[in-house]
Amino acid sequence: MNVPELFPAIDLRAGRCVRLVQGDYDREIVYGDDPVAQALAFQEAGADWVHVVDLDAARSGSPVNRTVVAAVAAALDVPVQTGGGVRSVADARTLFDAGVARVVLGTAAIADPDLVTAVSDHGLVAVGLDVWGDEVAVRGWTEGSGLRIADALIRYSTLGTSAFVITRIERDGTMEGPDLDILADALAATNVDVVASGGVGRHSDLEDLAALSVDGRRIAGIILGRALYEGTVDLAAAVRFRSGDPDALSADGPV
Repeated sequence: MNVPELFPAIDLRAGRCVRLVQGDYDREIVYGDDPVAQALAFQEAGADWVHVVDLDAARSGSPVNRTVVAAVAAALDVPVQTGGGVRSVADARTLFDAGVARVVLGTAAIADPDLVTAVSDHGLVAVGLDVWGDEVAVRGWTEGSGLRIADALIRYSTLGTSAFVITRIERDGTMEGPDLDILADALAATNVDVVASGGVGRHSDLEDLAALSVDGRRIAGIILGRALYEGTVDLAAAVRFRSGDPDALSADGPV
């Protein structure tokens, strides 16, 4: 089985590691105040990538946590993917210069599709499609864009996009399982890599995502958040599963 790459997530708010439940800034859970140490722990466990989101910037556009993102990228040997408040080519270039391997464009990409192509001239670009119902949300998930995900997948597939990060907002931070239907629809709609985000809560969710296949296309990556911090998914076990150990996830929780 072709197991997706693993993207443990660090969501930043005021320099701390947090998670939001269903994208609600009033439902914040704080997990630590040392993002660099957390990133190094993920790398030590065998993560393929580390996914970093500047929640403050996603909502306001102000790069409040950019120095923290740069510190994480400088500390790691594995690639860093980051998003939140990347609104211009200059923003993206600053992150690339700081060592970030791939930037995620969300709100800015929806407002200006040509920005995706412009940024792709300088490095890898993912388009973040944060979905409520079938509508793509913007500005830190606080506003609807009027754009349906099906139309977004078509629009951005030919603009230099290296991956789509698809987040089901209703599932994010709930640990109630990923939305396999929306991910299957995405695999059918685009040849661009699809990275799944939102809802993973147990080892069986990783197995379900790894097994998802549409016309031979599979999920390219899985973003892991609250489940790692709460201990219901063990990253080292997930890494063993990705490396070909079929029994690594035999327990529905840390092994």
